[in-house]
Amino acid sequence: MEEFLINYYNLLNDGVIAIAAIIGIFSYRKYKSTTTKYFIYFLIGAALVDFLGKYPLYFSRIEQLKPLLDLITDTVFMNNYWWYNIFWTIGSTLFFSFYFRKLLKSKVLKRILYGASILILVVGLGYVIFDTYHFMTAFILPLIVINFTTIILASSFYLIEVLNSERILNFYRSINFYIAIVILIWWLVTTPIAFYEFYMSISDWKYIIIKVKILLCSNMFMYLTFSIALLWCKPQNN
Repeated sequence: MEEFLINYYNLLNDGVIAIAAIIGIFSYRKYKSTTTKYFIYFLIGAALVDFLGKYPLYFSRIEQLKPLLDLITDTVFMNNYWWYNIFWTIGSTLFFSFYFRKLLKSKVLKRILYGASILILVVGLGYVIFDTYHFMTAFILPLIVINFTTIILASSFYLIEVLNSERILNFYRSINFYIAIVILIWWLVTTPIAFYEFYMSISDWKYIIIKVKILLCSNMFMYLTFSIALLWCKPQNN
């Protein structure tokens, strides 16, 4: 089982992301007049980021692309950390801050999320200018902390508002409720892995197996839930 997960991790992980994006495309007409349309854009973007972010793997395995591998060998582009720092760590923070600001009623809570967006842009730009090599070749702990904190706050703010309003009566048909609760669970489960890698050794094979299992199960749970929710939930205007 462990060997299967290692060998087919990319296929299974990429598969559930692609499924969510495809279902989002087919569900777009259903949600095009609601805020959920932005979430569908995000799912499509996530699939593209995931696909394009594996460019080092493509360059090394596809014969026609191997000349490109020679171009990036011994450069900072040999690793794809920069790609995910920009388009996932910073990008997902900006998106969920924007998305939940669309859903929240409280101006104070909206300002908090807006401030988090400005903060991660400033910190990210600071690394690009003053520590470019680190930004291009490693995950940045301050960015991950802001990313984690912003998304946890965004989803929690929304859930608290729902619990304190009449929307709680129909929460089970609201896709935004499932988005909020699922990303909250996903971040709480996967974040300890990220912090472990910053402060502990990652050469332990047992740790690698555990990491693969947790990330794969978490991603499958998240993207499959998004897919089911898109199909099952009713469109709702904010």
